[in-house]
Amino acid sequence: MASQDWFDKDFYKMLGVSKDVSDADLKKTYRKLARQYHPDSNQGDAAAEAKFKEISEAYSVLSDADQRAEYDQIRAMGSGARFTSGGAGAPGGFEDVFSMFSQGRGGRAGGSPGAGGPDFEDIFSMFNQQQGGGFGSGRFGQSTGGFRGYGGPTRGADVTARTTIDFITATKGETISLQGEDGKPFKVKIPAGIADGQKVRLRGRGRPSPDGGESGDVVVSVTVRPHPVFTRDGLNLRVVVPVTFTEAALGATIEVPTLGGDPVKLRVAPGTPSGRVLRVKGRGVQSSKGTGDLLAEVQVAVPSHLDDAAREALERFQALEPNENPRAELMSKARG
Repeated sequence: MASQDWFDKDFYKMLGVSKDVSDADLKKTYRKLARQYHPDSNQGDAAAEAKFKEISEAYSVLSDADQRAEYDQIRAMGSGARFTSGGAGAPGGFEDVFSMFSQGRGGRAGGSPGAGGPDFEDIFSMFNQQQGGGFGSGRFGQSTGGFRGYGGPTRGADVTARTTIDFITATKGETISLQGEDGKPFKVKIPAGIADGQKVRLRGRGRPSPDGGESGDVVVSVTVRPHPVFTRDGLNLRVVVPVTFTEAALGATIEVPTLGGDPVKLRVAPGTPSGRVLRVKGRGVQSSKGTGDLLAEVQVAVPSHLDDAAREALERFQALEPNENPRAELMSKARG
């Protein structure tokens, strides 16, 4: 930041604090304003973003004891002086603010030795006394990072973790224990209905900020073990249910398993083909986003072994079944 800005800007007024504000009250006030005007909370609001940059700039100077002392000295020294281009008869010119550093020192009036101008080493050395720093060492309010380069405290780093849970745990939800970086256990609440690959975020449980800002988060990636019977389709549960040829052809009432509960009975209509889906309302995954259904896909099971009597019965049926080619429509579509 150029020292011109320090003359023009009243950082205390920007933050709404007095000049004798304590460090603790300064930090408390800044955090409150930062939460109010942070760009993440005011997306698309240019005025809020500008205000956030303004208060972060002010805090970055006033929160540093050395910079605050320098700022107070410059404000007290300037009291109305400005870095203007100057000119004949122009008040408050560039020379006005620096001339005091040449008085009584045999200072130069020009820009070269003996020319009688302001000695830039004089004004800058004043701020480096007892500090050992140079103009490029972070003085004059230069930002040191913080909220996306706006200045202020830096957020702590996130910590990642992984866990593998059972299918039923993922659908019902549960609180589990994991081991932290320090070897100590911590609890994670797995919400009902979490899917494979989703993440659970624990706010403020990550690494601390290096300069008094917010702590990072713990981000837990969840892997869900497959179930031998059920699969997920959003909040719905899918299950493949085998039926016999006669059940599918003549119709039947069958039992269908549910996840962690008693079986339910479903009616298979006569002539049901393989692949037809029967729906059981409300027997899917229950979560904060709603409740899914159980989707039972019928699959006609073909017997692999027939005794002589069964074979003869099927051969008699074959002679009596309608003379229809079930592949006729398929072949027609394939030919275009």
